[in-house]
Amino acid sequence: MEKRIELEKRGKNPAQITELNLDNCRSTTIVGLTDEFENLEILSLINVGLTSLKGFPKLPNLKKLELSDNRLTGGFDILETSPKLSYLNLSGNKVKDIESLEFLKMFKNLRHLDLFNNEVTNVENYREKIYKMIPNLKYLDGYDAEDEEESEVEDCEEVNGNGEEGDDSNEDEEELSFDEEDELDESVGLGMVYSEHIDDLSDEEDYEVEEGEEEDEEIDDEEEEEDTQNLSTSSAKGKKRKHEDGEDDD
Repeated sequence: MEKRIELEKRGKNPAQITELNLDNCRSTTIVGLTDEFENLEILSLINVGLTSLKGFPKLPNLKKLELSDNRLTGGFDILETSPKLSYLNLSGNKVKDIESLEFLKMFKNLRHLDLFNNEVTNVENYREKIYKMIPNLKYLDGYDAEDEEESEVEDCEEVNGNGEEGDDSNEDEEELSFDEEDELDESVGLGMVYSEHIDDLSDEEDYEVEEGEEEDEEIDDEEEEEDTQNLSTSSAKGKKRKHEDGEDDD
C-alpha cells in the first residue's frame, strides 16, 4: 500500500491531494496513509483485503469513503476523526449485526450508507432500524426511506457540494443568452437601417438618372426642332432663288 500511495501522489505534497484511489492494493490494515493528507475529500479502498481499519489517519475533510469488497466486521469508531463524512460504502463486507454500526449515528453529515451484500441486511426490519438509528441518513443501499432510487446526479451534487454552484452557472448561461439576443436584435436593427439607407440612395440615383434622361430628351427635341426650322428656311430660300432666276430669264 505504501508504494501505491507514493505512486498516486505523483510527486505532490500530501496536503495538496483531495482524491486518492488505492483500489486493489492488497493489505489487511491501513499502511502509509498519514495525517498529512489533511485536505483529502475522497478515498477509495475497494477490494484491498482489509480486516480492520487500524492505522486509519485523521482526515478532517474526508467526505466520501469507499470500503466495499473487504472483510470488515466493525471497528468503525476509528472514523470519528472524519466528521464531514457524508458517503460511506461498506457493501460486500462481513458486517453481521446492527450494533456494529451504532457508532455511525455520531456522523451528523452522513447521508449515504451502502451495506448491500452484508449479513446485517438479513436482520428483521433492517431498513427501518438503520433509518431510526441514523435519522439524518437519506439513502440506504441506494434507496431512500420511501424506496425511491437514488439518482447519480443527486449523489454527485451532495458529495461534491456543487448543487448551488450549478444553479449559478445556469443563471449565467441564461443571462448570456439574453445578452446575445439583445446583440442580435441590435445587429438586425442596424442592418435594417443600413438597408433602408441604401434603398434611399438607390432611389435617389434612379431619380437623378431619370432626370438626366429627361433633360437629354428635351435637348434632343430642341435640336430636332431647330433642324426642322433650318431645313424649312433653307427650302424657302431655295424656292426664292429659283423664282428670281425665272424672272431674270424672262
